[in-house]
Amino acid sequence: MIQMSIAEMAQIMGGIANGEVELSNQAQFHFDSREVKAGDIFLALKGERADGHDYVADAISRGAVLSIVSRAVSSPHILVGDVLVAIAKLASYLRGELKGLKVIGITGSQGKTTTKDLLFSILSNEGETIASLASFNNELGVPLTLLRCTDKSKYCILEMGARKSGDIAALTSLANPDVGAVLKVGNAHLGQFGSQEMIAKTKGELIAGLKSGAVAVLGTYDSFTPEMASAKGVMRVTFGDSAKCDIRAADIEARGGFAHFDLVIGSDRHAVELQILGLHQISNALAAAAIASSLGVSVNRIASALSNHAPLSKWRMELDEANGLTLINDSYNANPESMEAALKVLSLLAQEKGGRAWAFLGLMHELGEASDQMHEEIGVIAQNLGIDYLVAINSKSYLKQINPSIVTVRHFDNWKESLSLFSEFNPGDVILVKASRAEGLEELASAIKTSVMIEAEGESI
Repeated sequence: MIQMSIAEMAQIMGGIANGEVELSNQAQFHFDSREVKAGDIFLALKGERADGHDYVADAISRGAVLSIVSRAVSSPHILVGDVLVAIAKLASYLRGELKGLKVIGITGSQGKTTTKDLLFSILSNEGETIASLASFNNELGVPLTLLRCTDKSKYCILEMGARKSGDIAALTSLANPDVGAVLKVGNAHLGQFGSQEMIAKTKGELIAGLKSGAVAVLGTYDSFTPEMASAKGVMRVTFGDSAKCDIRAADIEARGGFAHFDLVIGSDRHAVELQILGLHQISNALAAAAIASSLGVSVNRIASALSNHAPLSKWRMELDEANGLTLINDSYNANPESMEAALKVLSLLAQEKGGRAWAFLGLMHELGEASDQMHEEIGVIAQNLGIDYLVAINSKSYLKQINPSIVTVRHFDNWKESLSLFSEFNPGDVILVKASRAEGLEELASAIKTSVMIEAEGESI
């Protein structure tokens, strides 16, 4: 943040200052007292399970100099009506004061975090870059990310998610992005929004909220995104497979499951060798390239950064190889599109390794009434891709349309029951673990890695 007094901060927030403290422009805002460090500011948020006011004393003991509260406490604080509203006001003010800061908003049904990570690798070479932590993309995460910016920050990358219509419009109004990117409208969160049309309308709030002079970066992987409306004076940049796109990939190859391609922007063309698994990562790389190009980064610098990018976020197509086995841990989240993409990678890698393909799949959440059908369709896709073993964890729908003479199927009520299958792995086998985040299948991936791949390394399996 910028340098200001407690009185100035209180005025911006519409609150009342109590106490005298010296605030540093390096102070960070935290709502978890355990993350507080010396000089930081604590946010006493009220949640369903806990009240942050109960942790003010702990935050102070860890070095917090100030708390933002909705009821008075004994230590220095700013008293506001609503803590979340107050920090949104402060973040909006900061955004307006940092005239040299370029803000990028990214939304879409899938690929937001990977695109953000790729873009961070590009822009960090160009100047100080702040980005959303993990997938911190809501009414709390966006202002907190903005509040990490200082007068030295050149770029701020914001993921923008939504639980309902209007959420992204509110985030866009707060952040006032210089670049807004919509990656793709898919079936993720179909249960929440009811239809792809409503998903598209909600994601399109980012583009509709851009001010004149901003840039709209649009994927061309569905029929909705390229048609999103924007205000007059907004420049539109497209990315995708078509030669008509402003940013595209040419001469695509898969080597060891990793994408190799030429990045084409106008008349410029540079080779890219991604170090993140799967051909589906090309679209995320193109999105990051399109954003960076709109900010003036040269094609060669974009291509170099993409090729040197190492995965930043955990449990997203993580690749481990040991004891003759290959493990793909993609347990962070799942929807029909990302599930199909991961299965394609699994099939390709198993062919290259000469082993069998194992898919340990848990439930895909938030698909509404179409959930059973979409799980069944994924099962059929797995069969058509030649997956050898489909292991369904608390998700029998995957197996309904599968021919057991083609695919060996198993079902377990929880992942611990699947431990019995570990003895059946052979050298050369490739194992995919994937489900929606709430299923917790990162524990299954960890069990495979530690009990079969690492501890048994050097032994026959």
